Amino acid sequence: MTNITSSASFISGMLLLLLAGCSEPTIQKLEGPAQGTTYHISYWAEEPVDDKAIKADIENEFTVIDKLLSNYRPDSAIEIFNSAENTDSQEVGGEIVSLVKIAQVVSQATQGCYDLTIKPLFDLWGFRGDALTIPKDTTILSTLKQIGMEKLEVVDDTHLRKKQADLKVDLSSIAQGYSVERISKVLEQKGVSNYLVEIGGELKTNGHKPGLQPWRIALERPMPEERVMHKVVTMPKDSPMAVMTAGTYRHYFDDHGQRYSHILDARNGRPITHNLVSVTVLISDPTVADAWDTALLCLGQKDGMAAANAAKIPVLFIELQGNELIESQSDALNTLNTLTIH
Repeated sequence: MTNITSSASFISGMLLLLLAGCSEPTIQKLEGPAQGTTYHISYWAEEPVDDKAIKADIENEFTVIDKLLSNYRPDSAIEIFNSAENTDSQEVGGEIVSLVKIAQVVSQATQGCYDLTIKPLFDLWGFRGDALTIPKDTTILSTLKQIGMEKLEVVDDTHLRKKQADLKVDLSSIAQGYSVERISKVLEQKGVSNYLVEIGGELKTNGHKPGLQPWRIALERPMPEERVMHKVVTMPKDSPMAVMTAGTYRHYFDDHGQRYSHILDARNGRPITHNLVSVTVLISDPTVADAWDTALLCLGQKDGMAAANAAKIPVLFIELQGNELIESQSDALNTLNTLTIH
C-alpha cells in the first residue's frame, strides 16, 4: 500500500508541475511619478528576469533623463546650455544633439510652426505657471526676435552653438517620447521583449501579452472635463509601435470668455485658434512621433494633413465642429495594416 500511495503522489505531483509549466506568465506592472506626471509599465518575459533590478534601472534612467532634459532644474544639461548667453560651441551630449536633429526636420516640414526655441514665448504667456498673462502685441513681436530654429546650430554629434546669445531651448515637446524609448531600451537590455511603456499618456508597445493576445490601447475622447474612451487601438504583435497624442482639450486657460490653448505657433507667438483638438501619431519611434504630434496640432487639420501626407506618417486627426467630433486620417494611416483602430 505504501508503494502504491507513493507512486500516486509522485504522479499527482508531476501533473501539477506540468500544469504549472504550461500556465501563462504573469504580467508585471510598475508605476510611479516621473517628469511631472506618472508612468505605467506592463511587461512579461518568457525566461526569468530580475524584476527588482528592472525597477531600479528604470528609476535610475528617469534620473539620468531628468538631468539631461529638464527645464525645471538649473543643473540639467539643457538649462546649462540655456544659461550660457554666448555664441560659443557648447558640449551638450549626443542625446540632446540627436533630439535637435529630429526637431530640425519637423520644424522645416511645418514651416517653423514647431520650434524648440519657443521657451521665451511660453514664459511670456505664463504657461509655465498657473496664471495666464496676455502679453501686448509689441511684447510678442519683441520676444519673437529670440525665436527660430535657424538660430540653433548643430556643430557636431555632441556640440550645439547659439547663433544668437539669448536663445533658449525647450525640449518638452519631444522629451516624453524620448523617455518612452529610453525606458523601453532598459527593458530590452534586461531580456524583456514584450512590454507596454506609458509616460503621461504617451506610449510604446512591443510584442504581445501572454497567450499571443495583442496589447490594446484606449484613446481618450478629446473633450474638456471628460474622461471616457473614444477609440481602441489593437497594437501589432510582431513589431514595435508608439502611440503619441497631442491635444488642446486638457491644457488651456480661459480668460473673459476666450480660451487660450497651451500650443503656441512659433511663427506668430500666439496660441493656436483652429478647431483641431487632437492629433495621434502611430509610428515605431516614439521620439519622432512625439515631435510630430505637437507639430501637426500646431498646423491645424488642413496644413497638418498635407504635412503628414508629405512625410508619409500615419496620423489620426480629430476636429471639434460645434459639439461634433470630426475624424480624418492621413494616407499612411489609411493603408497601415499592422494595427486596427475602432
